[in-house]
Amino acid sequence: MKKTSIGGQAVMEGVMMKNLDRYAVAVRKPDHEIEVMTDEYKSLGSRYAVLGLPIIRGVVNFGESLYIGLKTLSYSSSFYEEEDYEPGKVEQFFTKIFGDKLESVLMGITMVISVILALGIFMVLPFFLTNLMKGFLPSYSIRTLIEGIIRVALFLIYIWLISKMEDINRVFMYHGAEHKTINCLEHGEDLTPENIKKYSRLHKRCGTSFLLIVMIVSIVVFMFIRVDSLLWKFILRILLVPIVAGISYEFIRLAGRSNSKLVNTLSKPGLYLQYFTTREPDAEMIEVAIKAVEGVFDWKEYLRAMHNGELED
Repeated sequence: MKKTSIGGQAVMEGVMMKNLDRYAVAVRKPDHEIEVMTDEYKSLGSRYAVLGLPIIRGVVNFGESLYIGLKTLSYSSSFYEEEDYEPGKVEQFFTKIFGDKLESVLMGITMVISVILALGIFMVLPFFLTNLMKGFLPSYSIRTLIEGIIRVALFLIYIWLISKMEDINRVFMYHGAEHKTINCLEHGEDLTPENIKKYSRLHKRCGTSFLLIVMIVSIVVFMFIRVDSLLWKFILRILLVPIVAGISYEFIRLAGRSNSKLVNTLSKPGLYLQYFTTREPDAEMIEVAIKAVEGVFDWKEYLRAMHNGELED
């Protein structure tokens, strides 16, 4: 099986696919037509060599993925806004101030709020909960392990809760369409709904796997925080989050390129978690995923080169 550089995500009634510096969003509009938008985003890692170094590139990639993800999600949801929607006074006020840059400003604010909430719920809360155990559980290593278990448990509960929402369930179906389409392509088959349906909705390079790996890696990294001050333990945990994300990215990157038994075994927890964040898509959703691929990738030429042995391993 050949690997590709294509990755993506599900959006509202659609799929985003990214290949190198290009990305495309395909959305099934309310009239059932498919709208495709393509754009370019040149990674900071390709512009500044230092940002392409191991560990650092993971932090950069995470930030850029979050930015593109929010941008494409906003684009897809624009097709489903109420026709009689009128902006409120607050929105009109900020529009006058920022003009055409308002959307970028709002995305920036959303990114900051999202990161703060994630850190608060999945990093800070488990830390303070386990610190309450200090009186009857003096071992720092055991408390750190319990902290990690609480963190993973909160993440799993969060995934389980949002999977019960109808709109999110449809997003998870498009998530499955994204994975199945990439799997079909990497196995060398034509991108048709019939072929794609045969493939797994799980993929080792999935963002869900990345987030779970972050939770697990944090347990190991935080074990090395050996300071007496509660404040410094808290500060160091926050400061080390980028390191944890960078290490996790390197593992996901390796997993996407390797078929070794060890890597496949270590990838299994993330793959199993994808049973919660993906659903089996219908044929129309698969068609949307195909359109998204075609917006950034000549899959027919790719398959021709694959079958002729012209691709490098």
